[in-house]
Order: sequence, then structure tokens, then C-alpha cells
Amino acid sequence: MLPATTNNTMEPGEALGIAAQIAVALAGFAGVVVVFRRESVHEWSAVDKLRLRLLLGNSILPLGLCMLGMLLLTIKPMPAGIWRWCSGIAFVVSLLVAVTMTKYFRRLDVRQIPRERATGFVFYLFGMFGIAVNLLQLYNAALLGVFWLFFTCIVFQVITALFQFARMILLLPE
Repeated sequence: MLPATTNNTMEPGEALGIAAQIAVALAGFAGVVVVFRRESVHEWSAVDKLRLRLLLGNSILPLGLCMLGMLLLTIKPMPAGIWRWCSGIAFVVSLLVAVTMTKYFRRLDVRQIPRERATGFVFYLFGMFGIAVNLLQLYNAALLGVFWLFFTCIVFQVITALFQFARMILLLPE
């Protein structure tokens, strides 16, 4: 049994540092995917290019959010609304990334995608989760201002990047 004075929770700085390391690793995996493909990126199908964009976007965004959070944690005394600010910025940036990726997805020629239903289902499923996470960011920025709600955005982005990496490795080029 642990002593009553032991705190088993992770501090925000630790959580952000670990998430940043994972995001950097995922961005590096994008390079691995590109290197092991036979053709150059410019010869990839539109859906494979979208998957690469999603992998990179969902790796770079959480890295940037982690760095923002760690930067604000260095301010002494710590600003009272730090997690409100972070969630507000996460909301705006995530919304911009989502709009951009949706534009790319809608430009895809459905006849060229043999697994169109699965690709569309996955895109919209993660899109719905993304909307929920983004609404949480808005709620956190407006009312709560707690770390864990801001961190849900980072965790969602990292999980989405992991999923895209797995799909790019396991699926044959389309």
C-alpha cells in the first residue's frame, strides 16, 4: 500500500513531454512510410497522399500543442487561464486542420478508390470524434480551464496519427 502522501497523478509538464515525444516519433514514421514505398510521393494515389497528410497533420498538431503548453508552463507565476488559452488555440488550429483535410477528402475521385466505403467510414468516424473533442476544447476555453480537457485534444490527435500509420503500413497502395 502506498503512503497517504504519495501523489500518483502525472503533472501536466510530464504528460506534455511524453506526448511530444510520441508525436515526434509518429512524424518520423511518416518518413519511414515514404522511404519504403516503391514509387515517389508524387506518384501516389490521391487517397494515399491524403493518408500521409493526415499522418503528418495529426503528428505535427499535437507536437505544436504540447510545445505551447510547455512554453506557458515556464511562466512564473503560472497564468491562471493557461489551459483556457491552450484549449482556445487548440480549438482554432484543429478546426483549420479539419477544414483543410475535409477539402482534400472531398476532392478524391470516388471511382479511383476501390475501398471507398471503408475509407469514407473511417474518415467520417474520426471526423465525428474530432468534432466532439473540438467541442470539448471550446467548452474548456469558455468555462472550465482544466488541463485534462486540453490534453484530450492531444491524445485524440496522437491516436488518429497512430491509426493512419497502421493503415499506411498494413494496406496495399490504392
